[in-house]
Amino acid sequence: MADFRNAREAGDLINVVVQDGSEGADTGLVIVPLKGSTMSIYMEPLSVGEARWRVTLEPSEDTTVLSSFELQGLAAELSVAAELCAYLEARSAGHDEQV
Repeated sequence: MADFRNAREAGDLINVVVQDGSEGADTGLVIVPLKGSTMSIYMEPLSVGEARWRVTLEPSEDTTVLSSFELQGLAAELSVAAELCAYLEARSAGHDEQV
């Protein structure tokens, strides 16, 4: 995460949570909080050793109402999340898990 933040000067609120996957592997769970919405975003590898990641958007119980300015801010946050997912996939493609 530090490399991603330093390269883009974005993503200060993004957190990595250790998550035990199948067979005790650390799959990692990346939480991307959104300032302009109560929606939650998290991303994780499709499976242990897989280079592709999936992004999950969890709806909130509340309806989000935004101005055009706030919508632009949300779009910028979603763009950072998309960049992060691509970054994690690229890093995962070059990483061999030690078993």
